[in-house]
Amino acid sequence: MSDWPSLSSPGPLVLVTFLTSAPDFTERAVHTGDDGAIVHAELVRTGATGAPAAVLLGPAHDGCRPPGGAAVHLVCDDPAPLFARAVAAGATVVHAPFDADDGSRLFAVADPDGNHWSGGTWYE
Repeated sequence: MSDWPSLSSPGPLVLVTFLTSAPDFTERAVHTGDDGAIVHAELVRTGATGAPAAVLLGPAHDGCRPPGGAAVHLVCDDPAPLFARAVAAGATVVHAPFDADDGSRLFAVADPDGNHWSGGTWYE
C-alpha cells in the first residue's frame, strides 16, 4: 500500500513540467482528453529512504483541494540541489535551506500553482 497526494491544477501541463524538472519526478502515466488537455497524471520519484513517492494530479474536481492548497514534503539526502532545481524551474522561495533544531536540513518552495513543497534530510 502507498499514499498518493492528489493535487488539482488549472494547468496540469505546467505542473507536470515543473515536477519532472525540479523535484525529479518522472511520468508514470499521463492521460489526456479529446481536446489534448491533461485529465489525470501520475508522477513518481524514489526518495532518500528508497521508498517511492507519488503524486496524482489533474483538473480541479470535488475530491481535491483547490489548486494551490496542497503541501508535500520530500525526503532527500541533500536538499541543496533539489532546492536549486526547484528555483531554476520557477518555484517561489518560501524558506531557503536551513538547519533545523532536530538536526535535519530543510527548505520550502511554492510551485507555479502555489502548492507548498518542502524537502529535507530525514532524522531519526
